[in-house]
Amino acid sequence: MTKNHNFFLDLAFQVAEKKLGQTGLNPSVGSIVVKDNTVISSGVTSTGGRPHAEHNALYKIKNVEGATLYTTLEPCTHYGKTLPCTNIIIKKKIKNVYYAFEDPDLRTHKKAKKILNKKGIKSQLVKSKNYNNFYNSYIINKKLNIPFISAKLAFSKDYFTINNKDKWITNNSSRKITHLIRSQHDGLISTSKSINSDNALLNCRIAGLNNFKPDLFIIDLNLKLKKNLLLNKILNKRKTYLITFKKNNNKVKIYKKKGYKIIFIDSLKDKIDFITLFEKLYLMGYSRILVETGLSFLNTLIKNKLINDLYIFKSNNMLKKKGKNNATIKYFKNILLKQISINLNDDKLYKKEF
Repeated sequence: MTKNHNFFLDLAFQVAEKKLGQTGLNPSVGSIVVKDNTVISSGVTSTGGRPHAEHNALYKIKNVEGATLYTTLEPCTHYGKTLPCTNIIIKKKIKNVYYAFEDPDLRTHKKAKKILNKKGIKSQLVKSKNYNNFYNSYIINKKLNIPFISAKLAFSKDYFTINNKDKWITNNSSRKITHLIRSQHDGLISTSKSINSDNALLNCRIAGLNNFKPDLFIIDLNLKLKKNLLLNKILNKRKTYLITFKKNNNKVKIYKKKGYKIIFIDSLKDKIDFITLFEKLYLMGYSRILVETGLSFLNTLIKNKLINDLYIFKSNNMLKKKGKNNATIKYFKNILLKQISINLNDDKLYKKEF
């Protein structure tokens, strides 16, 4: 193994990162084609999940014979809506294939290497050093048939999550990163209580991502969402769902006329209820969901071990009498967090992987 393997695989992961949250139930894969130690082509999984990254990389350039393919995930071997990527690799006469993860999908798992080796194509698993958790969400999807659930929270230096004098806890740099994190998810979950309080759009207002708006799921069990909100202005630009009780069937007409879609549930009291809801969202095609709610709802999810990733933005400012919490912050004071190396102009960003 040479150092170049990890170098080119890292490049492939950087390509794959661009499509996180935009490839449906298929994983975001990055592929790099290398010849004479030079990158001659690259590809990423298309929006919606097809064509796959290998297809996009290998058909972008006419002659790739004898080249080496670096791809973040084991090339698929099964027939679905498209031909297996191993077929394309063989057809294009690739000489070597290096991939960083074995596909957890049992239709492909550990099969690519055998197929390619039989055709004289050297195929090898090279585990990533810098992106070893990249496919955690895809693994959760395949193992549990539910979306990967991330959550985001911001608090002041003295651990308050609500600023009584201002809408914001953290600075503009942190808010831009929040928009970037949103863009890496195909769905957002919030509550009517949070949205009524913040009048938030919950979209991606950052250069290059303005047109990407993850679909929004609003927990509104008793239909208390205000009628005049900013998000009403973009209901025609993304799918926005209200999750409510079945008994509210007669109340939903007003919301439907505005453009909201309705998801009826029987209950949302315990872990089983939440898992049932998440299973429904997965069947609807959502693989990565970000939770942006108040402290009470987030505490419920953490208590029931339903969070996979947690992002915490911490301001360097003390709120003192201007700050408050609607629920206990005890868990977040004691949680072991890993700081992410990023310049947020005095704010800090931490992450916890469960």
